Amino acid sequence: MRCLLFDYGGTLDADGTAWLERFHPLYEEAGLKIPRADFDRAFYDADDHLPSRHPLQGLDLEQTLRLQVHDVLEALAPERTALAEPIAARFAADSRRHFARLRPALARLGERYQLGVVSNFYGNLESILKAEGLLDLFAVVADSGTLGMTKPEPGIFLHAARAVNTPPGDCVMVGDSVKRDMAGAAAAGMKKALVTSRPALAGQDWTIRSVIELERMLP
Repeated sequence: MRCLLFDYGGTLDADGTAWLERFHPLYEEAGLKIPRADFDRAFYDADDHLPSRHPLQGLDLEQTLRLQVHDVLEALAPERTALAEPIAARFAADSRRHFARLRPALARLGERYQLGVVSNFYGNLESILKAEGLLDLFAVVADSGTLGMTKPEPGIFLHAARAVNTPPGDCVMVGDSVKRDMAGAAAAGMKKALVTSRPALAGQDWTIRSVIELERMLP
């Protein structure tokens, strides 16, 4: 293996938990008892349309999160939009705890492999990684919002492999989504490491509970 490609949300900022599942309890703890189906619908609508509703270029993590949460609240509880700031702050703080924990392991992995990020994001992932002190670890950041390709399309994975001059077969995609990360990487001819706390069979080559475990599992 010559290159490790990482999903961002749920992989680098959490140990296999997607944003939707991380956000929902924060809304409940803020006193918003929203039917789960309504919350999911509003969350995905905000997520899908954030780049078209707001100028995101150059925004950091917390600024981006605040807009996403604000849009969810506008749809579900417009009288409570003031909660956007504390909810976003809590989510960002949790992400930063993961960054601090993972950074030393990523730095050591970077001595053995080229590292990159392949993410379905809003087009400002590089600015977020830079603000969080992580951008220097990665040789390529393939952000769907910038490239116009989304996982599981093989093209976004192949773009990252080309950027680091590495054949797809020498790349490992590390992610928490079976549908987007595992299936997309398989279609691109890459090896796969699934980050999850639950047993799952998705054709992955490795199953890990955290990115930290890669150090002892990979050759």
